Amino acid sequence: MIVLIFVMAGLIILLLAIAFSGSLGFVTTSTPFLVGNLEQDVILDCKFQSKVSQVFSDVSITWQKDGLTGVVYQYQNNADHLQEQNVQFKNRVKLFKDAITTGNASLLLKTVRMEDEGVYRCSVTASGVMGTVSIHLRVGAFSAPNITSSNNSLIAYAQRWLPKPDVTWVDQKGMQLNSDTQFNDKSMGIVQVTSFLQVRVTEGIYTCIIQNDLVSSVSEATVRGNEVLTKTEIIFNSSPDIMTSHVISPAFIFFCMLVW
Repeated sequence: MIVLIFVMAGLIILLLAIAFSGSLGFVTTSTPFLVGNLEQDVILDCKFQSKVSQVFSDVSITWQKDGLTGVVYQYQNNADHLQEQNVQFKNRVKLFKDAITTGNASLLLKTVRMEDEGVYRCSVTASGVMGTVSIHLRVGAFSAPNITSSNNSLIAYAQRWLPKPDVTWVDQKGMQLNSDTQFNDKSMGIVQVTSFLQVRVTEGIYTCIIQNDLVSSVSEATVRGNEVLTKTEIIFNSSPDIMTSHVISPAFIFFCMLVW
């Protein structure tokens, strides 16, 4: 009889646990591995959702950074609680408060610095929601190049890159072309990139790829007479462990050109 009571009690606890977990919502991010552009603003995405409510009140949000004392940002009882905020983030972070009640706990980080790199954790407690999500922020510098025509060839100029990138040119068949690239040092390790395509161009499509471990800029230049039309796609490395080489294969470039 005693054994039966314990078994029944265990089953009740299990059923309650399943019911409770099923009623909870979740916290998520679309950018678990994020790249910030040095000296520009970046949004650390954090959203929460409940199975029982789409509009939230009494939301508690805490942003923390691994290895750092204090908090990055804290919000409770419809007000900021910044008494324990780390000085690194004073006057540099804010929430989108008009969107909190609809499940947005994202953080705007202003004027990104190199020391901002690290793992951030967004913790949310609300009606039917309790959870934490982590975001790995890496910081570099990147810009889309300006591609112009000169002496029957092409020149690509990009104002800021960090770390120092590799530059590759390919034709519309994905074949690599000869080029000469120069780097001019700026402040904080940033370099200006000037790349000269060393072939005589005709009407057609040429692609300039500027890339480092963090980000790739794939710029497609369409030559029509004396006119050069350029469109650029910025591709972020989705994980710190994925990219082991700076070289993007011609096959990948050709695929990108096809899907454009």
